[in-house]
Amino acid sequence: MEDSSPKEDDPGVLKLLEALKQASHELQAHPTYKSVQSNSSPIKALLELETESDSIISKDPHLSTLSRHLAELKILVETLERNRGYGLRSFLTRRVSTHSISRVAGSIESEVQALMDRGSIDSLINALKDPWKDEDELARLLSQFEVRVSQGFNPELQDSVLKSKAFSVLQTVLCDPNCSKQIREKAAFCAAALIRFNKDVFVGQVNMGDTIQALLEMKSAHSVKVLCELIKFIKSPFVDEILCNGGLPKILTLLESKDLSMKVVVFDCILEIGYFGRKEAVEAMLNGELIEKLVELQRSEFGGDLIGMGKYGNENEESEGQKRGKKFLENHPFASCVARFAVQLEVGEGLRKREKRAFKAEILEKVREASVNDAEAATIIAEVLWGSSP
Repeated sequence: MEDSSPKEDDPGVLKLLEALKQASHELQAHPTYKSVQSNSSPIKALLELETESDSIISKDPHLSTLSRHLAELKILVETLERNRGYGLRSFLTRRVSTHSISRVAGSIESEVQALMDRGSIDSLINALKDPWKDEDELARLLSQFEVRVSQGFNPELQDSVLKSKAFSVLQTVLCDPNCSKQIREKAAFCAAALIRFNKDVFVGQVNMGDTIQALLEMKSAHSVKVLCELIKFIKSPFVDEILCNGGLPKILTLLESKDLSMKVVVFDCILEIGYFGRKEAVEAMLNGELIEKLVELQRSEFGGDLIGMGKYGNENEESEGQKRGKKFLENHPFASCVARFAVQLEVGEGLRKREKRAFKAEILEKVREASVNDAEAATIIAEVLWGSSP
């Protein structure tokens, strides 16, 4: 790819771009006649920066668009200065000039941001090509990229990402077992952030099989969290891939982890699989003793039940019981976990009505078999039959 960005390692250019961005943003925030006069702080800063940047910009062809915007701004300010009279013509000229200056300031800010984005993406791609060279710097660049992409959709940013083939490079690092777990996790978070950024464009670029294998191989709460996000984005087809790649038994095994945070995120993942999973996926989980594991978790100190905590209330207003239920769940993440899984199957998208009825009956039978006494079985069965959510 042809380099189309200012050099990331040039502190003079970066400092200049940051200053231009800040000054143009301030000018847009207060687009009044007073704020666009030549002695106002934002305009003064921009004009000073235009003079200061002339030597730098003239040497870098990638900054030509920015140079034109700054030259246009200078002309507009001079026009405004010449029309300080009180006549109608002066008044109208000031109004037009004020609007034009605000518009050009917006163009300056957008161009500066695009230049900075291209520079940071180029630096990230170069670092990803040699991920063992400086892990701390690569981790910083990955975190910076995730934050930028998470700020929301931007067409110029998307164009830079697509031209750099960043998604493909991120997946390569994610799936490379020779890279450190920290770098692979951060690459996974960046890939998930890009899918949130524009699902329609980036979902189709996911190499589902390799990604699933890589995320489960890492066996970390972070990697499972990304897996959970991908299920939400890609839905039933992604669950199908997890099933085909033998991922469900691995997920159920992680539910037995001694790490509470791991177990919580794995349970969240199981809830998403229950919502989007088709018959074969749900069947595989039940055959893998999922209900028995959930009954045990509900019996633990982090379990309990939500019966009587006010599931039902005003549609637009939380009842006191619902608030108590949510508070209880903060300290007891596996409270009513069997019923919560059953509810996901009931309201989910992956099963037909008759399949939902059949699985509900199977869950009830497995609860009876897994419970240590009739009282425990009766409580969980009541929750499953009536549904349970805070």
